Amino acid sequence: MGKTALSLYLGQRLPLEIVSVDSRLLYRGMDIGTDKPSPAERQRVPHHLVDVADPDEVWSMARYLRAARRAIADIHQRQRVPLLVGGTGQYLTALLEGWQPPPQPPDNRLRKALQEQAARQGALALHRQLAQVDPQAARRIDPHNVRRVIRALEIHQLTGKPPSKLRSKIPPRWAALKVGLSLPRAELYQRIDERIEQMLQRGWLEEVQRLLQEGYSADLPSFSAIGYRQLAQVVAGERELEDALAEIRRLSRQFVRRQHNWFRTRMQGVHWFEARPGVEREVYALVKAWLEGHPPPQGRDGG
Repeated sequence: MGKTALSLYLGQRLPLEIVSVDSRLLYRGMDIGTDKPSPAERQRVPHHLVDVADPDEVWSMARYLRAARRAIADIHQRQRVPLLVGGTGQYLTALLEGWQPPPQPPDNRLRKALQEQAARQGALALHRQLAQVDPQAARRIDPHNVRRVIRALEIHQLTGKPPSKLRSKIPPRWAALKVGLSLPRAELYQRIDERIEQMLQRGWLEEVQRLLQEGYSADLPSFSAIGYRQLAQVVAGERELEDALAEIRRLSRQFVRRQHNWFRTRMQGVHWFEARPGVEREVYALVKAWLEGHPPPQGRDGG
């Protein structure tokens, strides 16, 4: 059982509404490659921040946080409980810790210049530049996440201050119960491979072709979701499908490792469960007891 199935199981039995914490589920039309919950699944439990933007819209973390906080406040106002679901670790940490991103608006001309610099010199060179002006931000940002490196450099050049010094925190007034699903690495890799094959069978390549025909460029930030740019190259005749799939599998494994490290090192007090048959009943009992005011045992961070 994965996080989508578990969230639906909980949402149908408890007064919960799902708030997506996945930066790729924001985009309409990018359904198969993001493994987005189906319309039928979203009818079973209310979902927020799914299909709220076109693929050519840019959603910064600041914009996401504003929208997520509005959704959470609205759910609370209706006497229900938000269930934050997703794997974008920085977004989840920002919500739980109350990050207040710098309000500096983007400078499109500066951003384009930095993008061209990244294309010429490579992602690692740009990350080294960030490390010179803001070592703290560089440690926090994945060197291969060019979009976030560019945003940090952009803030520094526009304000003259390290972006890490501009970030403040206002902890939220609500409490959180943290639940995570895990599997042994080899088994997780096997599931990833199977899911990639299933997504292809469901029409992932055709989905990418349709997006390109609608005029969306493979250079858009939304296409940085694993697989979309690789399949766009297949559609354009620039590479073979098997070669693209090999890269998709490799990138997916890298993402799993980064995601694992983020949640294990940056998030404390998580109750970890193995994603085995029957786990939904264990998690349900834990969440129900917590909602009824019974404090759970200490989070199993080593699980």
